[in-house]
Amino acid sequence: MDPRPLFGMTLHELRDLAGELGHKPFVGSQLAHHLYQRRVANFEAMTDLPQALRQRLSDEFTLGLSPPSRVDASIDGTKKYLFPAAGRFVEAAFIPDEDRQTLCLSTQVGCKMGCLFCMTGKQGFQAHLSSNEILNQIRSLPEGESLTNVVYMGMGEPLDNLDNTLKSLEVLTSDWGLGFGNQRVTVSSVGLLPALETLFAQTKVRFALSLHNPFEDERRQILPVQNVHSLTDIIAFLKRTQRIDGRRLSIEYIAFAGVNDTPRHVKELVRLLHGLKIRVNLIRFHPIPGTPLAGSDEAALVRMRDALTERGIPATIRRSRGQDIYAACGLLSTKALLRPVIEDF
Repeated sequence: MDPRPLFGMTLHELRDLAGELGHKPFVGSQLAHHLYQRRVANFEAMTDLPQALRQRLSDEFTLGLSPPSRVDASIDGTKKYLFPAAGRFVEAAFIPDEDRQTLCLSTQVGCKMGCLFCMTGKQGFQAHLSSNEILNQIRSLPEGESLTNVVYMGMGEPLDNLDNTLKSLEVLTSDWGLGFGNQRVTVSSVGLLPALETLFAQTKVRFALSLHNPFEDERRQILPVQNVHSLTDIIAFLKRTQRIDGRRLSIEYIAFAGVNDTPRHVKELVRLLHGLKIRVNLIRFHPIPGTPLAGSDEAALVRMRDALTERGIPATIRRSRGQDIYAACGLLSTKALLRPVIEDF
C-alpha cells in the first residue's frame, strides 16, 4: 500500500489520525501547523513531536509534496507548470501582475464537460485529483509563498470533483490551514446543480459562472452540460443565494464572432442577469484545433463591454496572458502526456 499523504488533510482528519496513532487530538493540530503554517519539508523538522512519532510518520506516511516536472515561461511573465498527479499530469498557470500574484490551478486530469471551445474538454476525462494533488499545485509552486489569489479555473470542472474541491477549499481558507481569505479565492464552474448549492452552503469563496451564451438553446450547442443543468435554474439559484449572503459573483463569457457577440445577446444578458450584483468578464477566444468557432474582434468586444456597462452591468475585457505557451483561458491540456508517471518526482 502506498504511503498516505498528509498534506491536504483537514484539521479533523489530522486529529483523527493522531488518535489512530495513540496520541491526543492536539497532536493533529500540531501536524496542521507544521504542514500549513511552517510548510516543513520533512517529518524531522517537526521537532516538537516525539522522535518515535516522527519516525512512525516517516515510515508509514508521506508529506505528499511533488515539485513541478516542467515550467514554460511566457514573454508576458506568465508561467505554466506541469505537475505529476493521479499517475498522469496536470497544468497550472502562474500569472503575476502589478498588485497580485495569481495561480490558476486544476482539479481534474482532463474534463467530462466537452465544451466546444476548450482544449481540456477535447482531451476528455482521465482522473479526479485528490485534495493533496490540488493543493500541491500551491505548496510546490516556486512562487507559492508570494501568491495573493487562487482561481479554480484550470483543467477540469471543480464541481464534478466536489468532495476533493471542498476539502481543498477548507484547507486553503481556514486559519489553521493556508489562511487564504475567501475573497482571494474564486471557483469557476459551468454550473452543476445540486453541487453548486453544496459549494455555496459549505464555503464563502467567490464564484464565477462559465456562461458564454444567455440563450438556453444556443448555450447547449457549445456547452453540452446545458442538456442536464438548465441555465434558468442556475441563475435563479444565484439570485436567491446572493440576496441571502451577498456573495461576490462574476460571469465568464468567451466571445465568438457572430455566435454570441451580437446586440441580441447583449439584450438577453441584461434580462437574464437583472437583479444580480455581478461583473461580466469578456474573454478573447484562443483558437484550438477541431472547432468551427472564431473569436470576436476587438471592436466587437468593446461594443459588448460598453453596451453592458451602459445598461447597468459592469463588464471588462480580460487581458490574455500566456497565450504563447498555451497557458491562456481554454488552452490547458496534457493530452500529449497521457501516460503513467514513470519517474518519482
